Amino acid sequence: MKVLVLGAGVVGTAAAWYLVERGHEVTVVDRRPAAGMETSFANGGQVSASHPEPWASPESRAKAGEWMRRDDLPVSFRLRWQPAQWMWAWKFLQECKPGRVRENTAQIASLATYSHAMLKALRASEEIEYDALTRGILHYYTDSAVFDAAAVAAPLLKQYGIDRAVKTREEAIAIEPALAQAGERIVGATFAAGDESGDAHKFTRELARLAQARGVCFLYDHDIQAIDAAGGDIVGVLVRTKDMKDQVLTAHAYVVALGSHSPDLAGPVGVNLPVYPAKGHSITVEITDASKAPNVSLTDEEARLVVSRLGNRLRIAGMAEIAGYEADINPARIAAIVRRAREIFPGVGDYDSATPWAGMRPATPSNVPIIGRTGLSNLYVNTGHGTLGWTLACGSGAALADIISGRKPEVDFRFT
Repeated sequence: MKVLVLGAGVVGTAAAWYLVERGHEVTVVDRRPAAGMETSFANGGQVSASHPEPWASPESRAKAGEWMRRDDLPVSFRLRWQPAQWMWAWKFLQECKPGRVRENTAQIASLATYSHAMLKALRASEEIEYDALTRGILHYYTDSAVFDAAAVAAPLLKQYGIDRAVKTREEAIAIEPALAQAGERIVGATFAAGDESGDAHKFTRELARLAQARGVCFLYDHDIQAIDAAGGDIVGVLVRTKDMKDQVLTAHAYVVALGSHSPDLAGPVGVNLPVYPAKGHSITVEITDASKAPNVSLTDEEARLVVSRLGNRLRIAGMAEIAGYEADINPARIAAIVRRAREIFPGVGDYDSATPWAGMRPATPSNVPIIGRTGLSNLYVNTGHGTLGWTLACGSGAALADIISGRKPEVDFRFT
């Protein structure tokens, strides 16, 4: 079967990889000049299968008003004249109910566990280099009340097959000595020993190279204009090339994997996707004193930041702005990341020369991605992965390839 994948981020590229493995003829289309150039480009670099808790929770519902009033918090919500934003926010509040949180956590955990296994199998079978570190993810806390709550919650994750061990301050520093620089700020930690980290952009680029060697065709610098439907089917996709020439691409099956822009293409053909961008920021710092840099991937729970060692670079990422599609870098957000990094990891590098970045995470109100069929017979979706795009990419791609191939996916998940 000829399959056209729209989007060459980590999610679309992984889907293409598993589709060609299933014997399909695959073409990937993207407006950028290479794979992984948008949300996958400079994200936090974590494969956090042991962190399935959705944003939508009773705690988040209680903080929603504060998110709207203040712009200096790790999460901010700025109202826009966009009905899509209002509808997304209303659905988000509905997903904060305890019963929904439990169901969403179970869904994310199931897909994340499966996806991590697929990633490890891929790494074992292919030569793919992306600054991978398989040393776990340590979640550290600087607020005693928040740590106490996390210590109570950690054992509950075992029902989803997830093991996050509670650690004292001393045990946390033994796992990651660089945390000793923070002094008494660290009050405790939880540790997911099976998680890992790496450079998602490098991974996506290398996977695209491997997929191309298997026969996948990548059409870069092709701006996707519209999807054309007729009689309950997709009959083609209109694209515009770099030299402003329009083309219509056809296939037997089509996959929308365009992240936050998926609703723009799917909506006009009657497929309404509850996906809205949650803009995140990051800085990348060249390490000048390796003795002060962490070697274990970290999550700063109070600041909502993740810290990953990528070779001789340190990536610090996080924050979330529910504020529309403007992809510009917010200097206040970058300043907040730099300020926190200096507090916890002083002397690692020249933070004033850090490379800033901002990217749009495609978030659903539940944080559960949308994967599977649509109401159109040959149109499929693979989007809405939020902050877990890389974590869920391989599992999403393998499962979608199974669905398109007429096979039952191996993972227990609520497909569309």
